[in-house]
Order: sequence, then C-alpha cells, then structure tokens
Amino acid sequence: MRRADRLFQIVQHLRGGRLTTARDLSETLEVSERTIYRDIADLIGSGVPIDGEAGVGYIMRAGYDVPPLMFSRDEVMAVIAGTRLIERMGGAAMAKAAAEALVKIKAVLPEGLEAQANRVEIHAGPNLMPTERDRHFIDQIEAAIDARLRLALTYADEEARKSTRVIRPLALWLWKNGWCVVSWCELREDFRMFRIDRIEAFTTGDPFREERDKGLPALYAQLAERGIDPNE
Repeated sequence: MRRADRLFQIVQHLRGGRLTTARDLSETLEVSERTIYRDIADLIGSGVPIDGEAGVGYIMRAGYDVPPLMFSRDEVMAVIAGTRLIERMGGAAMAKAAAEALVKIKAVLPEGLEAQANRVEIHAGPNLMPTERDRHFIDQIEAAIDARLRLALTYADEEARKSTRVIRPLALWLWKNGWCVVSWCELREDFRMFRIDRIEAFTTGDPFREERDKGLPALYAQLAERGIDPNE
C-alpha cells in the first residue's frame, strides 16, 4: 500500500468517532505501530485535527472533511475512463463538463500517474456515437427527466413510419444501438424505449407526478418477469 493511501485509510478509521489505538490501526493496515505513530504525527503536523497520545489511542475532532482526490492508482484510472466515456458519448453539456473535470483531475496528479492517465483511451462503434443534434437532445431530455416533465415526440420507427407520442421520460439508457429514453408511453399505456436518433422533434409539456406502477421500479420488475437483464 502506498503511504498516501495508508494516510487516507488512517483518516477514514479515525473519522468514526471512536478512540482507536495504534495497535488496532497497525493490525488493520498491516504495518508496525511505529509506522502508525509516525504517520499520525505527520497528519497532525499537516493540520488534521487528531487528538490522543501513544498508549492511549487517537480520535478525530468532528467536522473534518477529507481532502478530495486522495485516490489509489486504480481509482484514478476508473475516474479517468468514466470521464472520457462521458466526454465522447454524453450530452453536449455533460461532455463539456467532463472535459473540464478531466483537466482539473490531471492537474493534481503526480507526474507518473498523469502519464498513465494520458494512455487511457475510450473507443466506441459508430452506432454508439451520438451526433451533435443527439447530444443536445440528450441534454434537453435529461433536464425533462430531472424536472419530471412530459415530452411530446415526433418519432420514426425502423420502417420510417412516423407517430406522435406523449411520454413520461424516466431515464436515459445507453442501449445496444445507442442512447434511448426509457419512458411511460401514455398512448400505449405501457413502458416504451425510444431511440434518440429516431426522435425527429419534441417539446416539453406539463409536469407528471410519480406513480408506483409507471416508474422505473415497476419497469425493472416487468423486465425481470420476462427474464430480461437491462445490463446485458
């Protein structure tokens, strides 16, 4: 375990509000008590509000926030990969925010870790890459989901037949053929998925209230009954 990770773990253990001995910490982190004493002294010297003494135990005063970005190497790589995925495949606003977040994350990484982060690449097939129009649709639909607003769609199916629907948007899913809005369709009175790239136009409508039989938990139960795993 890197020393930075060990210091983070010590802080996490002491945040519990219980008196914790150096022996307990040394057994948990698999290092010597002398190492724990040295680490705690360094934490106190850096301003972490730890009270206690050797032979008695240590406790952290309430209200201390752990500094951000104290990640392990694997955690950093996961964050970088997820951010790059959203940058390439998310809505326009979300992609922009992901790019800005990536700059901030990389700015505080150690030199060796930054080089590894630069090698993380995300690729996707053409069916999964949204167009600029679809990126903006994703942003607007996401806002409607958050505000629980109905959407009136003009939609073309796989045979280019057009229809108009009023839906209750529930979630955005990256499905097998791209982004879909998962919804309750008021015309069919059932759950439906509409591909973003087949939505020709839409407008936002009036708010809808949550109903147990028309929400995501009910959809998941319906899929389970049919033996469908939405994660596959």
